[in-house]
Amino acid sequence: MVSAPEVAANLATAERLIIEAAAEGAEVALLPEYFCLMGRRDTDKLDIKEAPGGPIQTYLAECARRHRITIIGGTVPMISAKAGRVLNTCTVFGPDGALIARYDKIHLFGFKRGDEKFDEAATILPGRTPVVCGLPTAAGPLLRTGLSICYDLRFPELYRQMSPVDLIVVPSAFTYTTGQAHWELLLRARAVENQCYVLAAAQGGTHTTGRRTWGHSMLVDPWGEIKAVLPEGEGVVCGIVDAARIAEVRSSLPALTHRVL
Repeated sequence: MVSAPEVAANLATAERLIIEAAAEGAEVALLPEYFCLMGRRDTDKLDIKEAPGGPIQTYLAECARRHRITIIGGTVPMISAKAGRVLNTCTVFGPDGALIARYDKIHLFGFKRGDEKFDEAATILPGRTPVVCGLPTAAGPLLRTGLSICYDLRFPELYRQMSPVDLIVVPSAFTYTTGQAHWELLLRARAVENQCYVLAAAQGGTHTTGRRTWGHSMLVDPWGEIKAVLPEGEGVVCGIVDAARIAEVRSSLPALTHRVL
């Protein structure tokens, strides 16, 4: 997505893309970080913060139910215990619309180079708890999935706590500068070291606010091969999480069983 400062328009775009993904046979849809709002100011997210069961979450739940698909809802700004800050929260809804899991972003992005400056800690309170959940599949077995958000990608110890998983998801809004340098490198590294699939849905393009995000939403397999990618703009990236491929990689190179720390 290339989200704008208007929540209603972003929700409509998200549902349109989810419908497209479902028509292609997708059982799980992942939205980007800040899918519901890319504001003009960092503080804009405070104006739409919500409690559990709030309107954006309700929309995601109803969308999942309408289209019979599991939705990993990017991030929604959630009320926190500290005034002036929110939690950057990923919620997961099953095809029946029920809440499966919630994860609050742990690592908060900070960057400064020239005129480019970001400080998420000024408006976001960090979460503390890694989250792994089981996603329903048509085949029967639950898809063991580790939840993470954007800047978490730079902290491999988070993913080691989740291991073993079948899938890691990374809804993101990487800046153009950091994405160009590190995005693909980090996604492929997390896939290889955890011998699982990594699915990353990203903001990608020049937003109406003038900000540019890197995009390159992609699915990476357990060997580090990129199976599908969308460089920039709105659209859908589809691929298959293949249990046999995970087993093959882990059998031929049993690195997870060789861990000593």
